[in-house]
Amino acid sequence: MKTPKGLEPLIADGIIDAVVGSLRSGKEASIYLVECGDETRCAKVYKDLGQRSFQRREKYQEGRRVRSSRQARAMGQRTRFGKKTQEEAWKTAEVDALNLLTNVGVRVPTPYGFFHGVLLMELVTDEEGLPAPGLGDVAHSHDQALEFHQFLISQLAAMLCVDLIHGDLSEYNVLVGSAGPVIIDLPQVVSASGNNNARPMLLRDVHNITASLGRYAPELLATHYGEEMWAKFELGDLRPDSELSGLFTEEDGIADVEGTLLDIEDARDEAVRRQIGRDEAELPE
Repeated sequence: MKTPKGLEPLIADGIIDAVVGSLRSGKEASIYLVECGDETRCAKVYKDLGQRSFQRREKYQEGRRVRSSRQARAMGQRTRFGKKTQEEAWKTAEVDALNLLTNVGVRVPTPYGFFHGVLLMELVTDEEGLPAPGLGDVAHSHDQALEFHQFLISQLAAMLCVDLIHGDLSEYNVLVGSAGPVIIDLPQVVSASGNNNARPMLLRDVHNITASLGRYAPELLATHYGEEMWAKFELGDLRPDSELSGLFTEEDGIADVEGTLLDIEDARDEAVRRQIGRDEAELPE
């Protein structure tokens, strides 16, 4: 295929040898299969701000640190330099998160570097060596649904222990690799301690995974792992190996306004995902 413009500098620098083809395109980026020596890897080319459908990023970037006070002021004042800094921070957030999560044992694609604004990372494959399907593209047995749910809850707890929340987790950004689920797509990763929307975002992530796997194991739909996890986190009692029961009693009289608004945005983003899928399906081979 013709080399995408965003990958031309990596070809010129010898970081990748060839572009095999397009793997998928989403609201934030396009993913390509590339050859690096004897390995096939993924190259994630982020879309320009004007091309993106994923809006309202401010609530995700709240609490993120930048390198200098000058950058922070510029971002707050929305100057041209500030917008450029904000854009770079959005792109580098994913590689920073992948490096951290890899180090603490969370199952995410192994990052190989960030070059010319492009993230180079591991290609997650199934047992036959093919690109792994999404969680929602697989029919699960009852036992497998329970197993995958327990594993993903433990992964979210491990992320929370290092102050990170995915922020946009669903069956669309969990792959079923040869060794089990792998969490992907982290440019909007949230600081749990520094973002006022952290709790409803965590609850939404847990709800989305529970609703997806709850189609095969309906008893999951009555659990409240997100609330339980957050309560332990606030008390400083959450550990990566904490035993979670899914049992939690919410205090009466507390309206979850933030959670409701996030649910509305989640439904809007879901419609965008489905439209992108329909558009890609209609493209000629």
